[in-house]
Amino acid sequence: MYDKVLYHNATIYTMDPRRPRASAIGVCGGRITAVGTREEAESALSGHYRSVDLRGLTVVPGFTDCHIHFVWYALGARRLNLDGVTSIGDIVRMVAERAAHAGPGEWILGHGWNKNIWRDAVPPTRAQLDAASPANPVALTSKDGHSTWVNSAALVAAGVNENTPDPEGGRIERDSRTGEPTGLLSENAQALVERVIPAPSLAMCEEAVAAAIPRVHELGVVGIHDCEDGLAFRTFQTMASRRALGLRVYMMIPRSNLDHAIQLGLQTGFGDANLRVGPLKVFADGALGSQTAALLEPYLTNPDNTGILTTSREELAEIISCASGAGIAVAVHAIGDRANRMVLDAFEAATRHAVAASAGVASAAGPAASGGIARGGRLRHRIEHAQLIHPDDVRRLAALGIIASVQPIHATSDRYMADLHWGKRASLAYAYRSLSSAGVRLAFGSDAPVEEPNPIEGIFAAVTRKRTDEVLLPGWHTEECLTVEEAVRGYTLGAAYASGEEAVRGSISPGKFADFVVLSQDIFAVPPDEIASTKVLATVLEGRPVFDRFGLDD
Repeated sequence: MYDKVLYHNATIYTMDPRRPRASAIGVCGGRITAVGTREEAESALSGHYRSVDLRGLTVVPGFTDCHIHFVWYALGARRLNLDGVTSIGDIVRMVAERAAHAGPGEWILGHGWNKNIWRDAVPPTRAQLDAASPANPVALTSKDGHSTWVNSAALVAAGVNENTPDPEGGRIERDSRTGEPTGLLSENAQALVERVIPAPSLAMCEEAVAAAIPRVHELGVVGIHDCEDGLAFRTFQTMASRRALGLRVYMMIPRSNLDHAIQLGLQTGFGDANLRVGPLKVFADGALGSQTAALLEPYLTNPDNTGILTTSREELAEIISCASGAGIAVAVHAIGDRANRMVLDAFEAATRHAVAASAGVASAAGPAASGGIARGGRLRHRIEHAQLIHPDDVRRLAALGIIASVQPIHATSDRYMADLHWGKRASLAYAYRSLSSAGVRLAFGSDAPVEEPNPIEGIFAAVTRKRTDEVLLPGWHTEECLTVEEAVRGYTLGAAYASGEEAVRGSISPGKFADFVVLSQDIFAVPPDEIASTKVLATVLEGRPVFDRFGLDD
């Protein structure tokens, strides 16, 4: 195989404003040497090179999923898949079947249940799971990952009983008469059981990740921003050391590891093209599906519930100041409008602290005066999800220079839940057009395994506000639709900006890595409703085809 390749006769959307369209790409040594016409690309390739005729197909930069739990996604085969199951009875039967073949003491794990689609008008309880698995401990996480449904054996293993207090930022659902746990744990209370579930081995994680990487290559994904723990980092690091990773990984730091990261001197951006240290990951609230997202006003379906703040404003401001001072960016999970407002308050407080510290005197300057701790600096802070934001806070988000790391597929998957639980406020949810128009930078992801890590589906959702199984129905709050160019940018140049790599990734530009995707049709030209049928024909990572249905190597 030649080290130099000319790709020509293509419709190339570069995402580079200096030359947004081209028909040819010259590649040498994994980097792009030229972009333009065939003649321009040929002139940059001296000596022998291989020529690939793309037959008029569409090419875009390689996609990056900016919010994913990749090891969790990869290990999915170990867990019961409860996504789309519409009744408690069916889940109980699935658990019973797994329990019948489980060894003594073996944990039965599952993921994906969603009480919002159940036909049963009853809440999940440990008694239901006890009937299916009286001896083996059971732990089933909800689709949004913010609630865990367990049986009595799991509670016993974790030492959770009527005397166990709710942890800060978490809730143990209890019987109103006896005070005993019902078997539903929300937010930080999930950790009570998680800590006693045997962790998968490093070898098991490596095997699962190695099997999952080709699956995301088929979707055009060449990079991820991973939101997991030390086991995931060790998995990626071990694979990278063997040159077996096959993805560009930007790895977030769990909040629990902040002190260790500072002591080691780790900073956001440390690493190489394959594996880099990302921001600190902090949770501010829960999720819509579990009705734990923190709201300014109560949920329509429960006037006594405004959700859960898992971190206080004061604590979050201190975390931001501490991390920023050590060269670590911060990514805060915030879904409800109360949580997003609190996060912005915390960033503003951290900004004032930074301004005062740099001036050596107390300062009352706000983020607009200082430019914010993110604007103009090398640290790129972000809010993960940013699903419901009060209009007054959209401008604050832009002024602080904070990136909105969002998942367009959530807008369409959650639309019915948002209407049910948020009512009129849903018109302010997943407000990507409003955010973009205000000057907020967007980075797109999937939150897999909550959703499939399919950028084409994400682009379709961002452009049409529709689900792929509801193409013929009207879009949801279409005033918040983005253009195709804006949606593609979220997975490419916006993603690269979020990780501080826009100089080497995110667009098809000379000098950048040769990461690009060949598509079956021109998503910029077809009617928006047809975008969902687009297929990835080839994915190229650093000049090497890692998925090839087209025949790039023929």
